[in-house]
Amino acid sequence: MSSGEYGLVSEDNADFRQGASYPRLSGGGGGPGGEGTPLMYAGEAAQPTTFCQIEHVAIQSGGSHQPSLVHISGQDVDVPKYEFPGWVPPSELKFETLEAIDQKSLHHPSRGCLSEVFATSIAGNDVTSSSLYIVGVTSTLAGQLSPICLILVGCVLYLIKAVAGEAGTAIPLNGGAYNLLLNTTSKPVAALAACLLILSYVATAVVSATECLNYAANLIPGLDTYWGTIILLAFFAVLMIVGISESAQLATGIFLVHISTMCFLIAIGTTYMIANPIIITENLREPLKYDWPLSLMFGFCVGMLGVTGFETSANYVEETKKGVYPKVLFNTWLISMLLNPALSIVCMGVLDMNSMESHHRDVLAKVAYDSGGKYFGLWVSADASIVLAGSVLTAYVGMTGLVRRLTLDRCLPQFLLAENRFRRTNHLIPLTFFVLCTLMFVLLNGDVKSLANVYSLAFLLVMTLVICGTIILKYKRQFIRRAVRASWPTCFAALSFVLIALMGNIVLAPTHLLWFFIYFGIVAGLMLIMFERIRILKWFLYFLSQSPQHMQDRFSGVTLMAMDKIRSQKVVFFASNENLEILSKAIAYIQQNELTKWVKIVYVYDDLNDPIIRALADNLRVIDRCFPKMVMDLVLVQGSFTPSVVAQVSTRLGVPRNFMFMVCPGERFPYDLGDFGGIRIITH
Repeated sequence: MSSGEYGLVSEDNADFRQGASYPRLSGGGGGPGGEGTPLMYAGEAAQPTTFCQIEHVAIQSGGSHQPSLVHISGQDVDVPKYEFPGWVPPSELKFETLEAIDQKSLHHPSRGCLSEVFATSIAGNDVTSSSLYIVGVTSTLAGQLSPICLILVGCVLYLIKAVAGEAGTAIPLNGGAYNLLLNTTSKPVAALAACLLILSYVATAVVSATECLNYAANLIPGLDTYWGTIILLAFFAVLMIVGISESAQLATGIFLVHISTMCFLIAIGTTYMIANPIIITENLREPLKYDWPLSLMFGFCVGMLGVTGFETSANYVEETKKGVYPKVLFNTWLISMLLNPALSIVCMGVLDMNSMESHHRDVLAKVAYDSGGKYFGLWVSADASIVLAGSVLTAYVGMTGLVRRLTLDRCLPQFLLAENRFRRTNHLIPLTFFVLCTLMFVLLNGDVKSLANVYSLAFLLVMTLVICGTIILKYKRQFIRRAVRASWPTCFAALSFVLIALMGNIVLAPTHLLWFFIYFGIVAGLMLIMFERIRILKWFLYFLSQSPQHMQDRFSGVTLMAMDKIRSQKVVFFASNENLEILSKAIAYIQQNELTKWVKIVYVYDDLNDPIIRALADNLRVIDRCFPKMVMDLVLVQGSFTPSVVAQVSTRLGVPRNFMFMVCPGERFPYDLGDFGGIRIITH
């Protein structure tokens, strides 16, 4: 059978998440799940995996085709056309045996390296650093109701913990809200969440680094905070290049020191409050700034910013050991639930309301100074500086996991995936993040107030998208295995409270919304260019066709080659049966969401006489005619649909697993989605 190759074969076939270590479970066969999928019994010997393809063939363009808009040396340039030939008898097919996968060589060094303590410390630094200022800000708005507001925040965070736990255990891949929405909605919607996350991490790093140096300036007179901020950002970029394990060890040390300091502060402050009960008595008699319902609501809305960083752990879920992610969420929730209300009560027992309002940015240092003396105040200031530095580290860790995932999905330039040979880390990601943060800091001339305002809205919008994505996950992907399940009332209650907090923060500071749209527009604009680069090149070709012939001859060929290379990335769809509707939906999704024209439909079968094979080939011929711009091949793999077989197919076809798609598995499917190393669910 004659066959033709379409486009240019991508040379970037290396996907670090191909290296997942797949446990031998009792696996499914005959397609990726579904209620009728036969299962492989425990102890059953695996058969050698055989492989064959029915490939597309070239067809001649008819004489009635429209004239081309592209000319090179005065000649029309036609796009090659191909068609799927349909069913081919087995006697005409060439079969081969796929090579076994070396599981150890496919491991990425950072996968599963974080224990519960390390993973909790990374996110915990970000969450607990918020306590440094949120207690004072909440007291300014809610007065003596601030402890109640922060307890309410803890209760809402408990609901969010369940929701985030379901999302992270159902789809345990880096990317957080982006990856969740990628498997439940479309790629543009997921990219929207990614823009918010990027904005959130940039704001976290710049604001935390600036505040860290401001605290340090109280300890070291004459410290240059401007250059100190840049040096701190550079230090953590280098640390991330060294490796996440070493970064986690530093984060754990910072976290333990901070928690110990906060516990000691609560103990000293409580002792001072008991010895001086008049202060808290007077504070309780102070009139509220608003009526009590409004004070309670505004205090809650601002208090929600005291749990920023809770979403961070979802962006390094692949680096955590199995079963650790739900524990990390519980630990960070418990710390926030106990710490913030307790600190609020201690502040009310040590400082009067006027002092809390005037020192709302460094209220804990003031409490330490008044209750424990000068040196204890300096200690708390030093601790604040250190934990804010830890928050910068958290931003680097989260950003690295997110950008690596976005780059693998071709949402960002591929050069970011370059690895250094010494530590096998993606060194260009933290370096690029450092340049971006430094540029933002320099452009703002060190005044990061507007960026801090943007961060609060970005965080609440990210949490809104996580909850909405989980609701869609529960409805459209209900059979995916997961360790945690949130009830429907929990999801809708969490969504309601987060939306209230979002609206409340906008009402309190409407100008923040303007700054948010400015910063978000910049990030979204850069992402949009990556998504629409084919369309941009087409526009360029159109305007080029209106230019002189020598311009067309010079730039048309280069532009066509660029477009061809972008669209040459093959993608794979694992078909579970011959259902024409599902095949049509899958190809339509790929055409709308991926920059490709080459789809390989893979069917995993037990017996070559399976009647589904012929029906699938006949239906693909129909689909091929419905989508004339797509090039299709049918790949037949004899074996069982297991993570190992998927890895073998990925290696043989040169398609990274994050460019492999499948239908939503049935309830009897024996694997976790994370076992497949990035395969995406795109239809029911």
